[in-house]
Amino acid sequence: MPMGLSLKWCASALVLAGAAGSSAAWAQVAPAAGPAASKPDDAQGLQPAGQPDRVTGRRTYDAAWFATFAPATALQIVQRVPGFTIESIDPSLRGFGGAAGNVVVNGQRPSAKSDTLDTILSRIPAGRVVRVEVGPGDLYGAEFTGKPQVLNLVTSASGGLAGTLTGTVRRDYTGRLFPEGSASALLRSGKSTFNLALNITNQDSTQEGYDRVTALPSNELVEYRYRVNHYSQPQGALSGSWEYNDGANRTAHLNARAATNRFSLDQSNRVDRVGLARREDALIERYILDEYELGGDVTRPLAGGGIKLIGLATRRSRDNRDLSLIDLFGSNGPGPTGFSQSVNDHEAETLARLVWSRPGWNGWNVELGAEGVINQLRSRVDLFDLAVGGGRTRIDLPVDDATVREVRGEAFVNVGRALSPTIRLDGGLTIEASRLTVSGDVDAKRTLSFLKPKLVLDWRFAPGWRAQVSAQRTVNQLQFTDFISVAELGNDRVNGGNAQLVPQRSWELLGTLEHPILGDGLVRLEAGYTHISLVQDRVPTPEGFDAPGNLGDGTVVIVRARIEAPLKTLGVKGGRLTLYGSLVPTFVIDPYTLRTRPFTGNSIFYGSAEFRQDRGSWAWGVLAENATSSTQYRRDETDRGFRGLYTQVFAEWRPTKTSVVTFTLENALAKPSYRDRLFYAPDRTSTKPVSREYRRRDGFVVPALTFKRTFG
Repeated sequence: MPMGLSLKWCASALVLAGAAGSSAAWAQVAPAAGPAASKPDDAQGLQPAGQPDRVTGRRTYDAAWFATFAPATALQIVQRVPGFTIESIDPSLRGFGGAAGNVVVNGQRPSAKSDTLDTILSRIPAGRVVRVEVGPGDLYGAEFTGKPQVLNLVTSASGGLAGTLTGTVRRDYTGRLFPEGSASALLRSGKSTFNLALNITNQDSTQEGYDRVTALPSNELVEYRYRVNHYSQPQGALSGSWEYNDGANRTAHLNARAATNRFSLDQSNRVDRVGLARREDALIERYILDEYELGGDVTRPLAGGGIKLIGLATRRSRDNRDLSLIDLFGSNGPGPTGFSQSVNDHEAETLARLVWSRPGWNGWNVELGAEGVINQLRSRVDLFDLAVGGGRTRIDLPVDDATVREVRGEAFVNVGRALSPTIRLDGGLTIEASRLTVSGDVDAKRTLSFLKPKLVLDWRFAPGWRAQVSAQRTVNQLQFTDFISVAELGNDRVNGGNAQLVPQRSWELLGTLEHPILGDGLVRLEAGYTHISLVQDRVPTPEGFDAPGNLGDGTVVIVRARIEAPLKTLGVKGGRLTLYGSLVPTFVIDPYTLRTRPFTGNSIFYGSAEFRQDRGSWAWGVLAENATSSTQYRRDETDRGFRGLYTQVFAEWRPTKTSVVTFTLENALAKPSYRDRLFYAPDRTSTKPVSREYRRRDGFVVPALTFKRTFG
């Protein structure tokens, strides 16, 4: 192949959920009827803010507790809850059960899936929030079984109109200004609540840096590239929802969303080659992504409990265009050469989920359900070699024109009960079966089935102390795009498709220990171990590339700690300090070197520290975070990425109770990012690299000014 491309990286990053399952004790859940609908566990009223209830372990914070932060939206309220972090869920995750996250609203999980939890919460005005409850996942249904904590946002039942307006202006280092904003309105009338939201983001930046290519082991310079990248990514989303609430087990929801994403990259390269004339290259990328979603649910009483039917349909369309031009001004010939690529694909998902739940059935909480999903990806990739004068020669890639289709079903049961006032046991079993077909360039079919048990023991062994031990079997979801080959022109390599990829499966064991400190602060420690079969990583292909594939057995060790401390008792009025550290080493045998290495894309350590101080109408704070490098292990290269310490500083002014002005410095220390690629010949079975490409991209301080206003 004249292009000399090697395979595109596609990391098989392991997402560690932090806990295993426990079943639903949703007798404790607050229905969406307002502040009086959820009875506190303490018969004398709400327990002190941040102090766990002696029976359920639930921590409660009423709206007044957040007043010092002057929040405009429910998202800003949730972000200030001690010891809680919103769980990031990939919206492309297929099915409904596995994409639950860790937030519910009025005891119910949002029926939308394409919108992230951040987006959903940002549409709820802060003035509509009555209180926040944080407790073990078993309080909120089977989807949250085993999560150490799930947050329930309880909203007001009062009628009328409320909303939020937000506007932000960012400035890049060239002096250009980039505005963005959002608006949302919520109207409650009788038993119905209507919500409409518009969100427009305008990410834009200019980046400078260099690539330095050297021969090894001599380290002699071969090529130096000075690069300027201009990125632009405007996005817009319009969403609306309707909720009907007639009391417990008499609710209905309907939600719709349309979104568009436009990404562009214009890259100019000045290439100096030792012993050769200077060359000017260019890379142009234009990506378009459109998404549509329609979903809803209805809940009705049945057999002493409630039955919920959920329906969801999502459609995504992607049109990507890449153009790489080499020697723009023909210093080595009559004109430029290069490569062009187009990627067109269409994804469709249609699902239905039926769940029946009944609390307090002979002392047990029981949940039964089933889900059926049809998913399809239709993809075509066209890669061309461009000759002088514009002639094009198509380059055939393995699996570049294919349709991937999956029909999947699952049935589940979850049960749980209190064994004593301080000990609770929850367990469940899910049976999953799917039929997967790949047609087009290849023809592959297979049927997969899995049993996924889970067990959780929760123990409040002393006042304020809570321990949880969980064990479960999980099965990773395959990414349909891993079946398709595609070139990565900016990195001079190809990502091969693999129609034989199968999901990895794991046994996960996790222990959690937590305790309040300094009033409403919290300390949480987690430790776990995971054994994985058929690790999804990178494997060689018969065509001489590498592709997503399955290795042998692997292991993951988990150690995490979070400390959130109010500093008032230490003499810092209005101050709060949050420290977080995560150590997650991974181990698998490399198929080339036959030595143990980390998983592709794994960063062993991440840490962050955040300080915030609120003093009346003013607030300020600083955030610092960093992580160890992560490496992509490919057929003929290792590609290691890392960056300097990221910092963010903000100052906030609240001129009125309904308005906030915030000034932020992003990347306040202007730290750059780096990339270190080592190349091997003919592949990594040779342990000594023959060349190195070292990339540096300068970092710049990005100031931003944000204005937020609430009404209603």
